[in-house]
Amino acid sequence: METWDAIRARRNVRSYQDRPVPAEDLERILEAGWRSPSASNRQRWDFVLVTDRAVLGELATIWRGAGHIASSAATIVLVLPEPESDRYRLMDEYDLGQATMLMLLTATDLGIGGGHSAVGDQEAARRILGVPATHRVAYMIGLGYPDDGPLRPVERLDRRPYDEVVHRGRW
Repeated sequence: METWDAIRARRNVRSYQDRPVPAEDLERILEAGWRSPSASNRQRWDFVLVTDRAVLGELATIWRGAGHIASSAATIVLVLPEPESDRYRLMDEYDLGQATMLMLLTATDLGIGGGHSAVGDQEAARRILGVPATHRVAYMIGLGYPDDGPLRPVERLDRRPYDEVVHRGRW
């Protein structure tokens, strides 16, 4: 798939076929996150790949919007150490956003759907994944082949009008 097609086809997928994602595709998705830009090259992130069905089921309970994690073929959990200050928290969160988007675009390019989720219950998330108390489990990305068929460019976008969003020169 071409980059522009992947951008146009990317959508949140939260219902998956019961089919594994090949290990080499998961590695490519993880490498995309690893290669993503990082403010001041901090690279404070860690990624935990989970494919075990029982663990995916447990992860689905740590946030009210994480139900899709249980049926994903794999989930990437994004983890950050507690920052030194609010300034670094903002930088690190932005970095996670960039890593997330690159992983999701790479997944789309491979025909794999993805749906992100926040994390609410930090204690449970740390316990399930063995994450130290010095770190925060920030987000999860459920991955799998879309239950409703292959990804293709979305024709009818549910978006604010382009000319309302894009300003030229001034607001």
